[in-house]
Amino acid sequence: MTETQAKRGGAPVGYITELPAVEAASVIYLRLWCSGPDSQAHVWQDFRQALGAQTGRKALQSLKELCGLCASHGRRPLMRHAVNCKCLGADEACFANFIATAAEGAREDAMMIATLLVRPDMAGMITALATDVGLALKRMGLRAATPPRACTASQPDGRTLH
Repeated sequence: MTETQAKRGGAPVGYITELPAVEAASVIYLRLWCSGPDSQAHVWQDFRQALGAQTGRKALQSLKELCGLCASHGRRPLMRHAVNCKCLGADEACFANFIATAAEGAREDAMMIATLLVRPDMAGMITALATDVGLALKRMGLRAATPPRACTASQPDGRTLH
């Protein structure tokens, strides 16, 4: 795989604000989860506050497993923009569509999308996890215009990070 092919998944295809609530949240929480322990703590706080400790813990575990399986069984590394970036990358758009499709109950379509992210033998497993995550995001009652509170910080000089 060439460097250009590897970076193609990070190509901007839109803006997070253009996405429906569940899709926008799935991108933001993917970015947060992959940004390390401090950001993961913000994800846990959001899930616990919105869903309660027990349900929040289950949703967090599903997100953790989903991100882990995408990383360890992905067709290639899943490209992400920085947490505070307003752009939506191609891989992130695919991930968001995957989560939303799974949450809508369109399992076969979600499994087809899953094969774009991971090996075909892992599609069923990550589709089940995506369903759990997507339904949890729906239950959180997210509003499309308001990103989760953990992601509202911006750079002091107003730059967009990629």
